[in-house]
Order: sequence, then C-alpha cells, then structure tokens
Amino acid sequence: MTATLDQREYFYRLLPELLAQDERIALVLAEIGVGYLEPDLTEDVRSRVINVGIREQAMIGVAGGMALAGMRPIVHTFPPFLIERPFEQVKLDLGHQGVGAILVSSGGSYGWPQGGETHFGQRDVALLDTLGGWTVHVPGHVDEVEWMLRTAAATDDCVYIRLDGVCNERPHGQEDASMTVLQQGNSGTVISVGPMTDRVLVAARGRDLTVLHASTIRPFDGTTLRTTLTAPDVMIWSPILRKPLCVRSIGLYRTYGIECWGSASSPESAGNTGLWPNTTKPTVSTSRGCPDRWTTSSVDQFWRRSYLLLATL
Repeated sequence: MTATLDQREYFYRLLPELLAQDERIALVLAEIGVGYLEPDLTEDVRSRVINVGIREQAMIGVAGGMALAGMRPIVHTFPPFLIERPFEQVKLDLGHQGVGAILVSSGGSYGWPQGGETHFGQRDVALLDTLGGWTVHVPGHVDEVEWMLRTAAATDDCVYIRLDGVCNERPHGQEDASMTVLQQGNSGTVISVGPMTDRVLVAARGRDLTVLHASTIRPFDGTTLRTTLTAPDVMIWSPILRKPLCVRSIGLYRTYGIECWGSASSPESAGNTGLWPNTTKPTVSTSRGCPDRWTTSSVDQFWRRSYLLLATL
C-alpha cells in the first residue's frame, strides 16, 4: 500500500468491509466521518453505524452499552473529542463496567493546526495512562492500520489506535507489539514512534546509534530496549509530544537508577544524542521531584505522570 495514502482515508475504506465481515462490529460516530463513509455503506451494515450528533459523551456511553450487549464497538473522531471531552465516560462506561471498545482517532497531536487548541490531541495517551489496561497503537504506515484494526476487532480489549496524516515509506510495526531494530550502534539509542521513523533514520544515518521503531507504545516493549541497549542514553522521538525526550543513565538492575531526565527543546539542543553534530547538550533537570533511587513501581508511575513512553523499563 502506498505511503502517500492518508491513514484516516484508509481507515474509512476498511470500515465497510469490517462491518460486513463481522456482525458484532458497530461503528459509533459524533458527526465527524459520516460524510466520508456514507457513500460506501450498504444496507446490510447501515443499521450498525450510529451517529449520535455532536455529543461525544453520549458516543462513548453508547459504545459502552453496545459492549455490554456483546457487540464490538469502534468509536471514531478527533483525539480531544474521543479522549478528553468524554474522559469520564471512558473511565466509567468502559473501564468501570469492565468492557472494551476500539477508539480510533485521527489528526494526531497537531495534524489540523487550523482547528487550534480545541483540536490538538497531545494529551490523549497521558490521560489513558491514568486508567491502565489500554493497548495503544501509533501506526507509522497505512498497512499497519489494517492489522491493528483486525487484531483489535477479534478481542474484547480496550484498544486505542492513533491515526496520523503522515506515513513512513514502508511499514516497520510488529503485530506482536514488539519494537523493530532498524539500526544498531554503541553510543546511544533512539526510539522512534510511529510516523517519525523516516526522519529519524535520515538523521541517524552513518552515526553510531541504535534506532528502534515502535508502532505499539502500550504495552511498552522494555525487553527489546534492554537487550539492545549499549549506552545509558536514550532519546524518544514521538508524534505525541511537542519535543524529543532525552533520558540519561538508565539502570538495568533490580532497583532501577534514573539519575536525571530532561528534554531537548529543538534539534539544535539535542547534541548528546549524536543526531546533530557540533551542538550543545540539552539541559537536564533534576528539579521535577526525581529521587535518586527508584523501585520498579515508582519508575512506572513516574514515566506515566511525565507523559513519557518508557512506562515499563
């Protein structure tokens, strides 16, 4: 499948087929997406496409009721309307009732800048992390969208698929949720999430770095990171966040030692990664309540509170 095809467009192409193949599947919308789907819906599936109008809380409530009745709801809109606005319904109507749904957003964090703050989605994964039990996919290519949807539809789990308007030239994601080793080196590790990987590979070319690609960030594949780590310097490039994150001195013992952490506000200040030559190191801060030593549990909690991706080192 061509990488120039928008992930959201491909998602709309897949939906009529998924609905026709499995009578358990239902699609719940809040106006957004209706116009794209309507021409391709056939009469045999139209009754399982529910548009609640501009009522995002009701959208999640309807999905929860369908899941309680044994159906497999797919819910779709922009990230802030899917996670932030109806967060209480996500927490109660899905989580508290012990039922699952497939939440599919589009637009990423800043994919539609004309919409402004109301349409920015950078807080979605951080909010879901407060609930736990969610699988979170960030596809880097349209081919990954299909297996993520089909795998999620075959379960009753809580799954979030975060579509973006940007794609890598080819798919790198693994269906077993593990990270893909794209390059190995000795001076540091770069974890590239979803559609960031083409740009990361260009920046890392010819440099002594390990590059890992992640299309699934929850659960986090700590095993691949531990087995490939050769230097205690890790940078995360993610479309979810506004800037790259640098993690220094990651201990790999029973008690994990995270001495400090910080973020590079721009490529020019990310010199410690080796991605950009002749630059200064980023400012690393220990003023965010970061203790000297951590237990496994406190490491997990710290990463979640900090919106980082290293949730299960």
